[in-house]
Amino acid sequence: MGECQRSGALVYQLDDKEREVDSLMVNFLSLESLSELGWAVELFAIVTITLLARFIALRLLKTIGEHLKRTDNIWDDAFLEAARAPLSWFILIIGLLWAIEVSGGFLETDLFSTENLGLVRQITFIVLIMLFLVKFISLAEANLIEQLQEADGSEQARMDPTTLHALAKLLRLSVVISAVLVALPTLGIEITALLAFGGVGGIALGFAAQDLLANFFGGLMIYLDRPFTIGDWIRSPDRDIEGTVEMIGWRLTIVRTFDKRPLYIPNSVFTTLAVENPSRMSNRRIYEKIGIRYQDADKMGEIVESVKAMLKAHEEIDTSQTLIVNFNSYATSSLEFFVYTFTKTTNWVKFHEIKQDVMLKIIEIVHANDADFAFPTTTLDGIDALLADVPGQVGGETSIAGPMK
Repeated sequence: MGECQRSGALVYQLDDKEREVDSLMVNFLSLESLSELGWAVELFAIVTITLLARFIALRLLKTIGEHLKRTDNIWDDAFLEAARAPLSWFILIIGLLWAIEVSGGFLETDLFSTENLGLVRQITFIVLIMLFLVKFISLAEANLIEQLQEADGSEQARMDPTTLHALAKLLRLSVVISAVLVALPTLGIEITALLAFGGVGGIALGFAAQDLLANFFGGLMIYLDRPFTIGDWIRSPDRDIEGTVEMIGWRLTIVRTFDKRPLYIPNSVFTTLAVENPSRMSNRRIYEKIGIRYQDADKMGEIVESVKAMLKAHEEIDTSQTLIVNFNSYATSSLEFFVYTFTKTTNWVKFHEIKQDVMLKIIEIVHANDADFAFPTTTLDGIDALLADVPGQVGGETSIAGPMK
């Protein structure tokens, strides 16, 4: 009997376990349980929609960009390229905030409150707009610089790269300052209090940063007065400064010397410095003094006229500028005439090629008139009588035999 009772009790226990399992399955598949899992389904749907929207938006921008690259308009290319990253981040952040709102009821924290999410949404919008505008200005600047490099001289005179760099820097600075001023009230910071603090602290800051402000205003004067631009060859008679301008910043200017060393010059130096800009010369000058022998004095007039005629006929000489060829002086060992004229080109290498051609033609003219160039000589009067008594003189030549003492 005891064994039968134990077997019956075991059967009853197994039946109870089966009923508990069945009850759990029914409760799990009930509508109440499924509704509790609804936030996870919504979260999955939000993530899917966000990634899909991001893919479609970037794909659409890429397609439009490929079509717009075929046009000559540089603004649309810069606009699409600048919008690519901010748009991608905007979709991802909006999707993230949406997912946090959906799951907010299951996360017991005030960090994800409606007010905080709204604040994050506003700050995100301000920052992304700022990044878009800064990127757009930089890309438009690069495109315009490239266009100016390919343009003719009249277009470069209307808008040079230095002015373009200055405008771009001012626009970027304006965008950043505007974004900060818009974001401060959103964060609960009063601008009036900040300005009052800035008025008091600005005085101390001004005294502490005198050199920095002097360099800033020096750079501003360079942009406004434009004594030189990027790519110009400059030099100063006051300082040992000569080279090509590589960059004009708000604090300093970089000049690359002709031995390829970078020279960093604070902008405040240019407010008191005399600067020569040879890059803006209209012509290059040829000025040479040439001496012929005294025994060719009777041929000087013909040589001068022939050289002047040669210069007037030379295709690289600018005859609209001053052109002078004249007998100039009685030198110690020669009769000198000078050549003063200007070439049409200002290119350094081509100028020397033209100057060489002019000098070679002058040599031909002098020799064609049976004259020659003088070199330093000394004439001793009365030496002929002395030489007549020297043994070994043959045909006017003097040779002294024996060792020199």
